[in-house]
Amino acid sequence: MPIFPLPNVVFFPETYLPLHIFEPRYREMVHNASGQGDCIGMVLLKDGWEDEYVADPPIYPIGCVGRIISSHKLADGRFNIVLQGLQRCTFEEQEVSTPYRQARIIPNAQKGAPSLDIETRINLEQITQEYLTWKKAHELCQVIASGKLTDSILVHNLSAGLDLSPVEKQFLLESGHLIQQARRLIDLIRFKLADLRTAQG
Repeated sequence: MPIFPLPNVVFFPETYLPLHIFEPRYREMVHNASGQGDCIGMVLLKDGWEDEYVADPPIYPIGCVGRIISSHKLADGRFNIVLQGLQRCTFEEQEVSTPYRQARIIPNAQKGAPSLDIETRINLEQITQEYLTWKKAHELCQVIASGKLTDSILVHNLSAGLDLSPVEKQFLLESGHLIQQARRLIDLIRFKLADLRTAQG
């Protein structure tokens, strides 16, 4: 499967990712993927990638496979696409002749129940709403308070959408199961809330 390594994007299942594709090698990747299942693996580049970007800088082994659900080719050959996150995978990179990188994928479904226990769900909702209130994101607070999101959609979209660092998001993506991911997310939000309180005296 083609892989698209980026330095600041961590992709999660059940989320959507708009991408502007402009490098020639990745234009070819999108063109080829469109005729071969429409899937691309998204992976995070490790620190120090700047010195090797033209070559093949190291990547984290765990990423997420996405399906191209929208693709618009511009007149100059660039693409605007939208990926739908499907599943976490381990990527084993292969030697290939294409200008873009490719990897063998090993599906890496999270273990355990695909839902949260009541206590973890309540704790996640409460800490997230408190944080978003500090950030004045009131509409998002209302979405969370509605209780209409499934556990997995809530956890994955908060993991992707909150202003966490790429390394923090990778830490969430590598969780062994959904409850662990939610608990890690709660801890990260608590740290950010503590920083906000300290900054405001």
